[in-house]
Parts: sequence; structure tokens; C-alpha cells
Amino acid sequence: MKHYRTAKYSDERISAVTEPAPTAVTALVSADPRHRYQKILGFGGAFTEASAYNLSRVDVSVREKALRAYFDPETGLGYNLGRVSIHSCDFSLGNYTYVDENDFELQSFSIARDRWLVIPMIREALALAQEEAYIVASPWSPPGWMKDTGKMNYGGRLRKECRAVWADYYTRFIRAYEEAGVPIWGLTVQNEPASVQRWESCLYSKEEEHDFVRDYLGPALVKAGYGDKKLLIWDHNRDFLVERITAILSDPDAARFVWGIAFHWYVSEDFAQVGEAHRLFPDKHLLFTEGCQEGPPRIGAWETGERYGRNLIGDFNNYNEGFIDWNLFLDETGGPNHVNNLCDAPMIIKVGPEEIVYQSSYYYIGHFSRFVRRGAMRIASSADDDRLLTCAFVNPDGSVVLVIMNQSEDDIAVKYEVGDLTTGIVVKRRSISTLVI
Repeated sequence: MKHYRTAKYSDERISAVTEPAPTAVTALVSADPRHRYQKILGFGGAFTEASAYNLSRVDVSVREKALRAYFDPETGLGYNLGRVSIHSCDFSLGNYTYVDENDFELQSFSIARDRWLVIPMIREALALAQEEAYIVASPWSPPGWMKDTGKMNYGGRLRKECRAVWADYYTRFIRAYEEAGVPIWGLTVQNEPASVQRWESCLYSKEEEHDFVRDYLGPALVKAGYGDKKLLIWDHNRDFLVERITAILSDPDAARFVWGIAFHWYVSEDFAQVGEAHRLFPDKHLLFTEGCQEGPPRIGAWETGERYGRNLIGDFNNYNEGFIDWNLFLDETGGPNHVNNLCDAPMIIKVGPEEIVYQSSYYYIGHFSRFVRRGAMRIASSADDDRLLTCAFVNPDGSVVLVIMNQSEDDIAVKYEVGDLTTGIVVKRRSISTLVI
């Protein structure tokens, strides 16, 4: 057994730990490989223009170190998932699209803007990953001329007469990115379709998303030869997840185009919504596609990492199959963001002097991504102490990964049982441990 730990009141950061088992224990944690649930896709983050821009501002050695810290499977977090926006989002340097105004034939379609910073970053990351990285694409808004407001920002809705051309836009994006050396594994219909934001946003009712998927986007993907791409619906918070997806997935004509359900963590930690989605539609997949600590970076904050750990455990225990963080790299301000919607990130890039700051969230993600391999199965796990959160997996090679998180201010002596193995460890206060058996 190998034990790795990150603890607030020490310098341990995914550090290998060797210490004697406690002589007396107060809690029991168990994992049972006989009871297996969903298969795991992997872990990753979003290739925003802001992230790419921040990497472009530092020396090439710092850039390579930062990318390796995420994507190298030996020395980094072993990321193998990614997300990219279909033209601009709030973490772009400004509004932009791939076509000219009112170009219904998409003759002007060009991803030249993305070739400047975003695509080079993705290709470097793919080369480091050493296994196929699955890239999910999401639009924040159609071009303004396709919407009833005429603007990309502040919500608005897709005009009915633009549904066909907007569906074709996705297929053009896939073709252009793949020709540029970036395979697209999947896509979501719309980022956060229930929110009017001061940045790129577009509203869809559940009926509108249903109709667009059934009558336009699904058929357009099939016609273009992209019927094998993984199409995900919702792509918003857990709170109304079940209500929203039911409108689409209860209709076989729409559901046949849908691979799965994308969701975010903002507003609440209602993990039961994720589990209920699986119960209702067990043939559809669940994928976490965005979450971050809102507001400017909180350098050194421990609660941020604990939020990541809590959400990872809560979602995986409710049939989530993968985790995609928001921005990979932000600067000290939490940007750039063209509407000042600043956020935190697991890695902060200081431009002057050039420095990489690893936040607590970086290490908490690593307690999963470094050890849980693609193709792993979640297995049954439990703890008899409410201060402990647990989640467990069995990897394709048969190794068992048990994650134990302690948010309390108490060290807890734990006996753990994994199959026939029984032994003990001390789970330090405000810590997360990963056991590989």
C-alpha cells in the first residue's frame, strides 16, 4: 500500500507518507471492489484564450513547466480531458466569432483567431498527455446577428430562422479544429442556457433546447459525418438538472442524438440531482464540465481546495464520469477577462517576476487525477465518521484507489478495509489522503 497526503498544517503536497499504523482507531473506512459502478473518463481543464495569453507572457521554460504540471502523467496531474469555447467566452480577450455579419452560407468561416494562441497551447498539451485527450467544445453564444437581441452579451435567444445555420456552425468548427490537429471528442449544446450574463450568453428554455437538438443540431452532426461525437445537454448547474434533461431525454427522437449530460457546480452542492439523473436515464453519461472559485484569486486559501475535494467526491459518488475544471492558468488578478468576471484557478501565473503559484485546489484535484486512470471503475466505499468523506476506484490494472478527506480540525485514527486488507492510518486534520493498494 502507498499513502499520499496533502495537509494544511504541514508542507505535505501529494507527498508519499510512511508512518506506523495507529495503535487505537476511532473510525472505519471501507472499500469493496466487488461492487462496481460507472467507468471514469478522466480529468482536465479549460483551454481558454485567457489561459493561452497568460502562457504567452512568460518565458518558454515557465510555459513548458506549467503545461507539464497539468498534463505530464509522471510529474504532473495527468490531465486527459479539456474544454474549449466555440469562438469567444468571457475568458477571451474580447468578443469574436468565426464568420462575417449575416453570412448565412458560412463562406467566411475561419478559426484564424484561435490559431494565434489557443490551438498552439492545446497541441502542446496533447503532446505531453501521452494518451488521447478528449476535448469538449462549448458555445457561450451564437454570433450576435443570429440572436433576437443582435448582441453576443446579455443573454438573448437564437432566432428561429438561424437555427439551421447555427447547427452547421458547430460542424464547421469541428472540421476546422480537426484540420488544425485538435480532435474534438464531444460538444455541449450551450454553456449555461438558463443565465443572462453580461458576457457571451444565450437563453434556451427546455423546449427550445429539445427542439434544437432534435430538429437541427443532431441531424446536422449526422449529416456532416460527426454522429459519433459525444453530444451533451444542459451544461449548467446541478440545481435544475433533472427538470431540464427530462424534457429532452423523455423524447426518443431527441434522446437518440444525446450521449450525456454536462453540469457545473455553482449555486449549490446538490449532488443528489446528479444521482437522480443517473437513476432516471441510466443509459446516458454524466460529465462535470465547469467549476471554479469565483472572484479574484485567494492565494494560499485552503477552503478552495476543500471545495474541490468535496465536489469531486460528491459527484463521483453519484455517477459522474469525469471532471473538467475551468481556466487552466489565470494571472494574479484572476484574468484577463473582457468583462471583469475574475476567478481563481489551480495555477496562477505571475508575469513579473515570472512564477507559478500552485493553489490548494491543484493538489486536491491531483489526489484523484494522478492515481485514477481512464477506464477505472468507481467501487463501493463508506466511512462511519461524518467528519470523513470517501470515494474509491479500481483501476484497469486492478489497483484500488481510496480517497479520504478530512475537513475537521481533528486528526482521526482510521482503520480501513479494502477487500481482505485491513490496516490503519492517521487522517490528518484539514487534509486529503489517497491510498493506492
